[in-house]
Amino acid sequence: MDSRQLEYFVAVAEELSFTRAAQRLVTVQSTVSAAIRTLEADLKTTLFDRSTRRVTLTAAGQALLPEAKAALEALDRARSVVEEASTGLRGSLRIGTMTRLGLVDLAALLGAFHQRYPLVDVQVTTSPTGSSGLADDVRHGRLDVALVGLGRAEMAGLTARELATVPFVALVPSTHRLATRESVELAELAGERFVDMLHGFGNRTTVDRAFDLAGHPRRVQVEVPDLTTVPEYVRAGLGVAVVPELERQSVAGVTRLPLADGNLSWTLSTVTSSGRPPSRAVAALLDLVADAIRPGGTYF
Repeated sequence: MDSRQLEYFVAVAEELSFTRAAQRLVTVQSTVSAAIRTLEADLKTTLFDRSTRRVTLTAAGQALLPEAKAALEALDRARSVVEEASTGLRGSLRIGTMTRLGLVDLAALLGAFHQRYPLVDVQVTTSPTGSSGLADDVRHGRLDVALVGLGRAEMAGLTARELATVPFVALVPSTHRLATRESVELAELAGERFVDMLHGFGNRTTVDRAFDLAGHPRRVQVEVPDLTTVPEYVRAGLGVAVVPELERQSVAGVTRLPLADGNLSWTLSTVTSSGRPPSRAVAALLDLVADAIRPGGTYF
């Protein structure tokens, strides 16, 4: 058994597809299949149940997966220690983020990180399923760290470090019956049509849960992938919205109302897997983020 075989095994186990694993590893499927067959022969057991429609882990494969990940991570740390001793911090850093962050200048922060650690390969990606997708990618090792807006109930398997918390506000058309109010309660919005993000985005999950707990399940009429476009649909009269107050700029034709239910808030956090220690590159990034959010920090 060698590290390459373990890397192929982990990729297939996470993707549950030899084709997607090969694409992820930038190789051909036959190479991945041959490596898995050799590994199974060495271990004298079957690691995957294969059919024409699906690939699943056997009991032996499930037992091997956490050990294989731990072995690969230990090998990476050993290599990093030796390389860093002679050349400085090295490695790769896979970061997930939402499509738009009004609370943090991520580009500037990562630029500063690159200036400080030029030998670390930084990769940044977003998820079409929002914070929930990013969190799932961290849990399964597809990302090293992510910036998410999730509640504690969605943090299973993750180590979260809170960066900032903002309240939710209601957005209504300026001609709406509630537009002259100083604040509004969620119950007063019951029965309205809503504009909101897609399922899986943290703020959507929080607001859906709040209305459900209040006994007023809501109807989302318009779903958008970018929070900044929500006011445009509200202004057009297609619905009202309850969104995090990430930006305070006024929008013509839209009235922003504080929520009388003052305990509804949205939190931006960094998350890493609680099942494996962060790499030195991840730890260095988290330290930089922590410095940035202290008084006088540059990027928030």
